[in-house]
Amino acid sequence: MKNFALTSALVLALAACGESQKAEEATAPYAMNTEALKGHITTLASDEFGGRAPGSPGEELTVQYLETAFRDAGLKPANGDSYTQAVPLVSIETQGAPEMHIKGTSGELKLQYRADHVVWTRREQNDSEVHESDMVFVGYGINAPERGWNDYEGLDVKGKTVVIMVNDPGFATQDPELFAGNTMTYYGRWDYKFDEAARQGAAAAIIIHDTKPAAYGWMTVDSSWTGPQFGLVREDKGTGFSEAEAWITNESAHKLFELAGLDLDALTVAAAKPGFKAVPMNLEFSSYFRSDVNHLNSRNVAGYVEGTEAPDELFIYMAHWDHIGTDPTQEGDGIYNGALDNATGTGGLIELARAYASGPAPKRSILFLAVTAEEQGLLGSAYYAEHPLFELGKTVGGINMDGLNFYGPTKDVTVIGLGNSELDDYLEQSAKGQDRVLTADQEPEKGYFYRSDHFELSKKGVPMLYPNSGYEHREKGRSYVDALMAEYLDKHYHSPSDEYRDDWDLTGAIEDLELYYGTGRLLVDSRKWPNWREGTEFKNTRDTQRAEVGK
Repeated sequence: MKNFALTSALVLALAACGESQKAEEATAPYAMNTEALKGHITTLASDEFGGRAPGSPGEELTVQYLETAFRDAGLKPANGDSYTQAVPLVSIETQGAPEMHIKGTSGELKLQYRADHVVWTRREQNDSEVHESDMVFVGYGINAPERGWNDYEGLDVKGKTVVIMVNDPGFATQDPELFAGNTMTYYGRWDYKFDEAARQGAAAAIIIHDTKPAAYGWMTVDSSWTGPQFGLVREDKGTGFSEAEAWITNESAHKLFELAGLDLDALTVAAAKPGFKAVPMNLEFSSYFRSDVNHLNSRNVAGYVEGTEAPDELFIYMAHWDHIGTDPTQEGDGIYNGALDNATGTGGLIELARAYASGPAPKRSILFLAVTAEEQGLLGSAYYAEHPLFELGKTVGGINMDGLNFYGPTKDVTVIGLGNSELDDYLEQSAKGQDRVLTADQEPEKGYFYRSDHFELSKKGVPMLYPNSGYEHREKGRSYVDALMAEYLDKHYHSPSDEYRDDWDLTGAIEDLELYYGTGRLLVDSRKWPNWREGTEFKNTRDTQRAEVGK
């Protein structure tokens, strides 16, 4: 990595750029461009910003950069006279290298931290201990009454340790009639599984890692669930969560089941069939670890362009500004720069803000929202959804940007969750102007719809779009894009090597930003209220929400 002399000189340079931009805007709207976008990315993903972890010096630099950019673009502060919204967080970091001890009638098994497992707690406590807790294999750990599925049926797991498969039975069987077939449902997500285990009273919950159904390798688990783990501050200080939560490697899981005298492969097949019953493992789980607990206020950054006719109605553009930060224990390069994830989306947010602020005044307002702590569980967006700066019932919809195109223009636009809402129609109309088509997520089994910030607003009823880079390069075809994305996911995702590269082609990102601009423009200059489509899990919430407006 290169080191950059940044801090005050950078902000002064950005301010100067902003003043120059304002002078040019007297005659013409701002044109989003690759050089400006590159400047945002290389700054935000520089070593100086240290990986942009919430609560770190990198947050201070990032927030300062965004505030300056929004102010210079001409946005109004969205939180009274402030561009920031405080997000109270708790940081809980496992200390040392705690072991897992599993004892059975035929022997014992010790699992090593990071090599075999990662363990943490979401409770605000310095000492966590699970001692000789009976272990139970609960299959996929799902309780879904609307689907007639309950892995905990007839089971009392209070004080016990549950062992859980990742993803859901639909993916395992590829049966389109089971859950959503190849498409991951929310029941397949790790956060659902830990929360459900806590609701069931489990003392500890352990998820078995498997790369394909998890959609990421062990390296991602290791980097994401070690170091400070952030959560929203809770009145109960997290006592409603399990004492310990963990992932174990697939290899360690096989050893665990062998110790129990069980066949993991056979049970994996059985767990995906309706009527599966949990299996006592006749093992006892123990682990003790200390945690460093700290409280901090992180910040969302928000500015808006006020509408001329319906200023209380608005459209949202959002992106998360945070990444993983710096791992001081790692040999060599320990800075997780997060260039693609998500300096690109944050830079795109600034470019869209400049374009809107310099263009024709919109009839509805437009909010530009840079949220914190996405990497720690969509926390900044969850906080905004609970404490919105604008009424959610009057929020028309929004677009979330999490990783922009880095390989050039494409013939298509990928939509994660295509078919979920009527927002697709507006995106499609805008795409036609670029001679492009919409395509569905090509990897629905990875559950991307539930893995970024739009999901928190979706749960509250607000129709949200999550478009992504296309697959079909205009000149080099599908195989070119597939190879680049495979390399990124294999080598750079959530890794210190996620850095800006000089061979990136940002012309595709600009084309996408123009598409997002055009889509939003169709809505902010209209009186339309797009909704979720029938059958989606969010439509009833939205219908109720809209009915309450004005009461």
